[in-house]
Amino acid sequence: MSWTSTEYEGEGLVERDFAVPAAHATADGATATVAGVYRRPADVEPERLVLLGHGGTTDKRAEYVVEVARLLAGRGIASMAIDGPGHGERAAFPFTGAVDEFARAWASGGGTDGMLADWRRALDFVESERGPRPTGWWGLSMGTMMGLPVVATDERIRIAVLGLMGTWGPNGGDLARLAPELSCPVRFLVQWDDELVPRERALELFGLLGSRKKTLHANPGAHRAVPTFEVAGSVEYLDHHLR
Repeated sequence: MSWTSTEYEGEGLVERDFAVPAAHATADGATATVAGVYRRPADVEPERLVLLGHGGTTDKRAEYVVEVARLLAGRGIASMAIDGPGHGERAAFPFTGAVDEFARAWASGGGTDGMLADWRRALDFVESERGPRPTGWWGLSMGTMMGLPVVATDERIRIAVLGLMGTWGPNGGDLARLAPELSCPVRFLVQWDDELVPRERALELFGLLGSRKKTLHANPGAHRAVPTFEVAGSVEYLDHHLR
């Protein structure tokens, strides 16, 4: 586990790259690494942290992930993101849109168990370098495939924004099994006309969440058409609960 760059200015943020050993070896048995990035506002080392989970076929540097990091920094909150299984610097093949590609990418990282170990190692590293802090999660779509299990099993996560996912996909069974174990407050986003994740499966997952403080935010539109005000509101929600 180590930093792999010095701090640098990135789109209005101070960023620093790091890497941790992956829990799951590559297909040829070689030791793999998980690349991550830590982001903070330029003028302070924040006392709060949010983990950012990217969506499918994107990575830790996706434009909307950086935008959420920027909104968080504006409220004095640091963030960190890593490449999910089979994505970003961990991609074993380019995505072409084939139906089975996403499941193959997910499995390449050892499935849910491997993903959980990757995030735990990444958070352990950042905490060892910058200190433990009140921590939340923000992640939609694949960001919820990763985030719900992380939030359910890591007591360091106090608050979560999840959504655009249901009891569906490569780890739908894991999500259904782990959802009742969530106990922290959750804001859950649904796109009513989602063409990728069946609406009824998303509503089912929301119903399974064990948290006593959970809210459902539904908006018309397709999977990727989450309104900007909803994203801004989700950051405000994290800010409020992490204080």
